Amino acid sequence: MASGFDSPGRLPAFFTTPGSSSFTEFLSAAAPEMLPGGRALPPGSAAEMAPHATTIVAIAAAGGVVLAGDRRATMGNLIASRDIEKVYPADAYSLIGIAGTAGVGLEMIKLFQVELEHYEKIEGTPLTLDGKANRLATMIRGNLGAAMQGLVVVPLFAGFDLDAVDPAKAGRIFSYDVAGGIYAEKDYHAIGSGSLFAKSSLKKRYTPGVSIADAQAMAIEALYDAADDDTATGGPDLSRRIFPIVMTATAEGTHRLGDAETAALAEAIVAQRSV
Repeated sequence: MASGFDSPGRLPAFFTTPGSSSFTEFLSAAAPEMLPGGRALPPGSAAEMAPHATTIVAIAAAGGVVLAGDRRATMGNLIASRDIEKVYPADAYSLIGIAGTAGVGLEMIKLFQVELEHYEKIEGTPLTLDGKANRLATMIRGNLGAAMQGLVVVPLFAGFDLDAVDPAKAGRIFSYDVAGGIYAEKDYHAIGSGSLFAKSSLKKRYTPGVSIADAQAMAIEALYDAADDDTATGGPDLSRRIFPIVMTATAEGTHRLGDAETAALAEAIVAQRSV
């Protein structure tokens, strides 16, 4: 990276020249090697070099959206981490979760958070929910080279649409493919190795207009079902007190369910299944 103070007392021109409102575009000009997709990789697959994260579920509920993720990261047939966090707020009204290469995914989440904050500071107004989703798609396309070598990152993005005509239907979900293709999902969605089982669980229980509280319980149950059939997905760990991360985005903003609340929901589901 070029030094910010190469000239005595002066910043390089790209720090002072007006540009776009995109922090990613600025970084691609100032220090492209800092971008997840901007680093040169040796030939061949790098898929087994880093832990992988799974499984994320999203549910559109009445007045918002719920995003939840299990806590396991795997490296081949080993459990690399039992308590990794894969779900984060992207900004005040949106959430992001990642599946795929954990390190690159977490870096992309932080860069996306800065991207949204940078836009709001430059433009004086936040991006629309569609605008945020499109910015994330652009960042995924920038990682395509690394993805082709096995460092795949696939996020799940969800948020409360402040421009929605009906606030009760303002919770929206966006999924992506590895090439940056963006897809608006209806009602619910899941990504990661356990997504097939999580979606099967949600298919049986989901009803349009479900409350936020019911959607939170539904998300934990979907992750429990996914963990039952997918070794890469971690279920509620009652002995170690490790439970899924559950977050919501509503008109009041984003909120992470407290550990005690998540534990109570998970324990109720486990107890119900143990009868």
